[in-house]
Amino acid sequence: MNVTVCQFFRLLQCVLPGLVWGTGAYAAERTLYDFNVATDFGRVAVTDATVTAVRAGAGQALHLTTGTNQPWPGVTLPAPDGHWDLSPFAELVVKVKNAGGNRATLNCRVDNPGADGTRNCVNGSLTLNPGQSDTLRVLLRRASDDKRDGKLFGLRGYPVAAGGPGTINPTNLTQILLFVSQPKEDCVFEVDDVRATGDFTSPTAWVTDAEPFFPFIDTFGQYKHKDWPGKTHSLASLQQQRAVEAKELAAQPGPKDWDRYGGWAGGPQLPATGFFRTEKHRGKWWLVNPDGHLFFSHGIDCVRMIDTTPIEERTDWLEDSPGGQAEFAEFLGRGFALKGYYAGRSPQCFAFAAANLKRKYGPDWKPAYAATIHQRLRGWGLNTIANWSDSAVFLMRRTPYTDNLGSHGARMIEGSEGYWGKFPDVFDPSFSNSVHRAMQDKRGGTANDPWCIGYFSDNEMSWGDETSLALGALKSPADQAAKLQMLADLKAKYGGIAKLNAAWGTDHVSWDALLASRAAPDPGTARADLTAFYTKSAETYFRTVRDAIKAVAPNQLYLGCRFAWVNDLADRAAGKYCDVISYNLYQRSIAEFKNPSSDKPLIIGEFHFGALDRGLFHTGLVPVENQVARAQTYKDYVLGALKHPQFVGTHWFQWMDEPTTGRVYDEENYQIGFLDIADTPYHETIAASREVGGKLYRQP
Repeated sequence: MNVTVCQFFRLLQCVLPGLVWGTGAYAAERTLYDFNVATDFGRVAVTDATVTAVRAGAGQALHLTTGTNQPWPGVTLPAPDGHWDLSPFAELVVKVKNAGGNRATLNCRVDNPGADGTRNCVNGSLTLNPGQSDTLRVLLRRASDDKRDGKLFGLRGYPVAAGGPGTINPTNLTQILLFVSQPKEDCVFEVDDVRATGDFTSPTAWVTDAEPFFPFIDTFGQYKHKDWPGKTHSLASLQQQRAVEAKELAAQPGPKDWDRYGGWAGGPQLPATGFFRTEKHRGKWWLVNPDGHLFFSHGIDCVRMIDTTPIEERTDWLEDSPGGQAEFAEFLGRGFALKGYYAGRSPQCFAFAAANLKRKYGPDWKPAYAATIHQRLRGWGLNTIANWSDSAVFLMRRTPYTDNLGSHGARMIEGSEGYWGKFPDVFDPSFSNSVHRAMQDKRGGTANDPWCIGYFSDNEMSWGDETSLALGALKSPADQAAKLQMLADLKAKYGGIAKLNAAWGTDHVSWDALLASRAAPDPGTARADLTAFYTKSAETYFRTVRDAIKAVAPNQLYLGCRFAWVNDLADRAAGKYCDVISYNLYQRSIAEFKNPSSDKPLIIGEFHFGALDRGLFHTGLVPVENQVARAQTYKDYVLGALKHPQFVGTHWFQWMDEPTTGRVYDEENYQIGFLDIADTPYHETIAASREVGGKLYRQP
């Protein structure tokens, strides 16, 4: 039977009930596609892709093969009657199998009219190994353009319906896109069905009836116009919570089978070197602590690192601002903004979180709170103070910790680019000098401290694709060290400029002309030379950092550079020189993760999940429905890492929620803490962490 696309989807709507009542965690589901109707799949709208029907269990699935000629090859599935109203539902889920021979990521985009990939749409993605099946989820985050006539600004999420980029109007959804982003090889997926599911509950952050709206931030830095479990309502309740928690921590001091470092006291006794190291034991990589016990680094970032939020131009936002009170004057200051409304400025800021800690723990809050932190970590099943944490806390040497060094002061490759900035020029002497200087500063502190697991370097660097660093060098000025090094390599290979021109299809009149040029060659034609220089750059980066660390702290681990965007060449270079390769992987699971390097231990430097049911306006990078879902997803993520043969740790980002009105650096105001801004633990997440901590060394 041959039908048009529109007829096909109308037929699906007739064959399948619009609403299918389920028996799971949700009250209802709506099946949008199950692909069981005999259909002319060749007439479905595709971009550089083919679609056919294949057998899948008792029915059939959509078989999608994407090419490499377009940046986003895939298939577009339109709403049969022009739009769907999915307002009752929380998310869209897609059953997917990787039917190809390579690890690949399938993206799903759900559109309103006018979608452009960022606005008027929501996105999700799922990375699968060959043969792996899983569920791709897209949270149906609601949209609003209400910025109170411009009086609200400088936030990632707003105190209205979620609003802005990454949100939609669920009453008018027009199409679903399934696609691969910039693939270098063909990808093959089987899509079994597409459903709307989950009961949507309006998050507490939404407000449409608060008048007058301003001020909307209370004296504790919380959203004023809604209530939620755990919200601090008074100074007395804030201080009372300290006593309540003290009893709880005394009753639950932590896993009984841990040694002083948080390693497996009852496990195998391995050689004790006095420092942390790595070892493969019975087919799985582990950290081994100074006493010779197996150790999985179950940690958390930014412990007692307190974010500030801009208050400049926001006087009417704040109710009874403590910034005007003498006892909190120490928490007023200025902070630099890299992105957003205040970009390039240093507006006046206030640290609500610090003020709340002083209220709760008293004038000597710093030592009192530090002691509580270590007690919390152990009691919550956590054994590592991870990146960007307060040295005054981790140098108490009661909980193992990681440290970091950057290449601050190094010259950047001018022609490079990236989200957080340009890439350092590893061939310029300033790079080596900066990392060696950074390590020299560790003497007498973290260097050679048995409690220090090791060092990360930099963070989420601009590694780009496998030609980006070479192209960046060529687009830089003539005095760029990376460019001079690349030309020296090309001269050694080709001799004369004519041979280079023949290989690249260029017309440079001399080597000096190429040096002066800031044009880039065709990446395809010049790929062999570009990737060779990329590899040299990546290996120089990791070798230089490793040598700097080992010169000062020879017994401590080099934990890599916390990859967020990485390609195989950079990954392999890390595997050659790092003791452990680190990734910041913001996804729901890493159980099936594979890296291209040799068999090396891996560690997660950052991950998190957030929801909109506790008074904040943004979920963070991986949204979930509520705090119960956040706790469950946390358990799934860490337990998946525990079962993985290479992961030796997972570090959650971060200790405390970001400010309700956004951190000054980049406007982030994510619900991503183990604690809220008033130092109140999220009990669902804490319970999950305790459960995981008790299972660290009891996994099959």
